[in-house]
Order: sequence, then C-alpha cells, then structure tokens
Amino acid sequence: MVLELDMIDETEDLAPEAFELVENLLQFAADKLNIQNDSELTVTFVDNARIQEINRDYRDKDQPTDVISFALEEMGDGEVAITWSEDMDVPRILGDIIISTERAEEQAKEYGHGFDREVGFLALHGLLHLLGYDHIEDEDEKEMFALQKEVLDAYGLER
Repeated sequence: MVLELDMIDETEDLAPEAFELVENLLQFAADKLNIQNDSELTVTFVDNARIQEINRDYRDKDQPTDVISFALEEMGDGEVAITWSEDMDVPRILGDIIISTERAEEQAKEYGHGFDREVGFLALHGLLHLLGYDHIEDEDEKEMFALQKEVLDAYGLER
C-alpha cells in the first residue's frame, strides 16, 4: 500500500462500501500520482454542522462546505516550513481531509450520480489539495480538474 490511511467516521452512518471505495480510490490515486510509499493522511467524515464549525474557525466562512483539506506541508502565517524529500527515511505526512457526508448526499442528488461517486470525488479532490493543487486561478483549476477526471475515469468512477 502506498498510503497509510486513518479513516474516521464521526457520523457513524457511512456504509462500509463507501469507506472501502474511498480507501481504494485514494490508494489508486496515490499510486497513479507516484506518491511516496507509506505517506500518511487522515480522512474524517462529518455532518454539515461540524464542517461548518471547522470552516468558520479555520477559514472564516460560516457555512457548511463539502470538503476541507489541511495540508501539513502548506505554510500558514507565522509557521515554520516543513520540508520533506524522497531520500528521507521517514513517512511523508500529507495532512487531513474532512468530508461532509450530508453535503456529499446533497451534491450527489444535485449532479445526478450516486453518493459513492460523490464521496470518492471529494476524497480525491481533498488529496489533490494536500499535494498542492488548487483551483483559485483558471489555469490551476483546469489542471486540477483535468487530473481529477483522469484519475476518476481510470479508476472507473465516472459521472
């Protein structure tokens, strides 16, 4: 396995199949994206109230969202840079992904596909953020969304 995943379901509602899909998709993506073996990340599934609280406290946005990523390698104001290189004999700790299962259900209905596809998409989207991809600028968005589509299609999780 490429990734050491710690998956937490705070909702206690996530079906085992969805849990398994997220783990398998992230492992597939990590392999496809050549992420160092034994890299670590945490995926936590929460409800809308909890993700709204996190969004408010850490992003100053007092509303629920679908996914939030906290990249360990990304520097915040006043933080010291964490450096990592492939020749180091320590695991790479990527960070945390937090997914609202309520928002995933809402979006699955809105986009006309299944919950599993939506939660898989959100997990992959979160992973790409942990790896430094973003979608603020148009060019960055095109690159990130093309990579998302490529990985999801290769995995067989198409819209």
